[in-house]
This record gives sequence, structure tokens and C-alpha cells, in this order.
Amino acid sequence: MIDFPAAHFALFGLPRRYRIDAAALDRAYRTLQAEIHPDRHTSADDAGRRLALQASARVNEAYAALQDPAARGEYLLGLQGVASLSETDTSMPMDFLTGQMERREEIEDATARGDHAALEAALAAIGGDARDLEAELAAALDDRHALDEAKTMVRKLRFLDRVRHEITEALIEAEA
Repeated sequence: MIDFPAAHFALFGLPRRYRIDAAALDRAYRTLQAEIHPDRHTSADDAGRRLALQASARVNEAYAALQDPAARGEYLLGLQGVASLSETDTSMPMDFLTGQMERREEIEDATARGDHAALEAALAAIGGDARDLEAELAAALDDRHALDEAKTMVRKLRFLDRVRHEITEALIEAEA
């Protein structure tokens, strides 16, 4: 079975870094799930089946956290004792917030006009911004160990994820 209290990275045999080998993560995930998936333990007793179910859920949770760039950053910060999404610390750089307010207004206008091209362009722009931010976050966490900078970057990534989700929802609604 698996080591339940192990850090997410240890479960998959990966170094504890923001920059990960996505292919290695996928391979390790598939290998682990092949070993512990509850379907492989149907002949076990009740305790064995429950343990397999819990192990599978634990591996799924760890995989989801490491696969998602913002969640991976948040998890790494948490391992360092830094709460990146604390309800009492919601500060964000004003230039970032101003830029996102302008972006949201453009998205609202494009949604009202039914301008799919503008929404797709906004989605692509956010994707580019997120990739740039992920590269900065990797440098902050892996190279400089700049936890305060990384905390702000994780919050920015979460914000971009929410805006990306809103655009995707607007595109889905427009097609319906």
C-alpha cells in the first residue's frame, strides 16, 4: 500500500520542487493507481477494500495538487508553513488588480456583444499571462526561495484561474 502521511512529491518519487516533470508525474500516477485501485482489491476483506479506496483517494488528491500549477505552488508554500490563500491576507499589487479590472470589463463587454473571438483572445491572453507567472513562481520557489513573492504569485494564478473559468462559462453559455 502507500505511505499515507508522505508528502505528495514522495508518493510519486519526485523531487520537492515547483518545476516537475509532468510526464514522470503521469507515469508514477498510472503506476500507483494500477497497484492500489479498489477494483484490484475486490476479493479483499472489508478493511482491505476500504484501505484501497482510501489509498486511491489519497493518490488522486496528491496528483490533482501537483498537476495544477497554482495548487502545486500553494502546496509547496504550505510545506514551508506559508498560507498563500489566508482569509486575513488578501493583499494584491494594485497594478495587477487594475489590469484585471480592465480585463474583466472587456470580457463583460465581449460577452454582452456575443463576441466569441474577443472571448477566445482574452482566454489566450490569460493563458500566456499564467504561463509567464508560472515561470516566475518556479524561479521564486526553486531558485530564490522567495516565499513572500511566491505567495503573491500563487494568489495571482488563482485569480487568473477564476477569470479563465468565467470566460469558459461565458463561451459555453453563448453556444447553448
